[in-house]
Amino acid sequence: MTQLTQTNAPHTPLATDINWGWISVALGSHIAWGMYPVLGRYLQTVSGLPTFGILAFGNLIILVLIGPMLLKQTRRETLKQPIVWLFTVFVVLRALTNIAAPRYTLSIYVQLITQMTPFIVILLSTLVFREKLPRFTIPAITLSLIGAVLMVGTEFNAVTNDPTRNDLLGVGLSVASALFLGTYMVLIRRTVKYQITGETLLLMQLLALVVVGSAVSALFGENWVVFTQISLKDWGLFLFFTFAVFLGANLGQIQSIRHLGAPFASSLMASRLVSALLFGALLLNERLESVWQVIGAGIVLVTITWYLWQQRQVPHTP
Repeated sequence: MTQLTQTNAPHTPLATDINWGWISVALGSHIAWGMYPVLGRYLQTVSGLPTFGILAFGNLIILVLIGPMLLKQTRRETLKQPIVWLFTVFVVLRALTNIAAPRYTLSIYVQLITQMTPFIVILLSTLVFREKLPRFTIPAITLSLIGAVLMVGTEFNAVTNDPTRNDLLGVGLSVASALFLGTYMVLIRRTVKYQITGETLLLMQLLALVVVGSAVSALFGENWVVFTQISLKDWGLFLFFTFAVFLGANLGQIQSIRHLGAPFASSLMASRLVSALLFGALLLNERLESVWQVIGAGIVLVTITWYLWQQRQVPHTP
């Protein structure tokens, strides 16, 4: 599952009318998304669960629980619009690459690439729709790349005793995933006139991920019997992944964007990297080992937060 963007968001909150409750929801959603690569890597490399089986089974559980409710809130005529199916294609591509990436590389690297998504969205909008490049974009991208290089250090693609590590493949999948997400978000920004609700997109997303995830899982010959052999701890983490990330992070993001506006909600995005660093250390023993890596993380966090905060004050071309 991937992030959803709602187009009929209200104005960006001012200092006098900020709703701290919805800010907390938005922050919680970002923290949950930050845990995605950590839990995804743990379930695949430690618990031994099948990559695409996680995606299909997790989304199937959610579809059974909330599918009927989403169906009631979905206008059938919107499902006939080609743009809905185009969204669905990019959602599926994003989800498949996003769940596979942490199998091959550190969760920190995956989340680091995800942090670059706002820049991808802006560059795509500029290249495809000829929108004006927002101020500070080039300096922000440059600083973020410098920070990313410092974070990665000499560990990238280094020879290790971990048989699951293939950093080139994992980061390649992460880059592809970020590009798919960026394209999806650009398309949504340009289709306000279609009046497609978040509930409709979520229903289509769940259906597509269950069907396609199961098909890809079968194509790769994944063994779902492993689900019956894992420990209670592994089951607990899988269910937490399903409900806190697949479901909670999506719904939390949809609702917080509706109440706060997409620019304001996105300004909290750097918290995802903090979440990945914290939970990666707890679950996977992935830590920043040097002062330079810590400095790099600081540069990325400060740059992205500052840049997104600046952009929320500037209206974009619809």
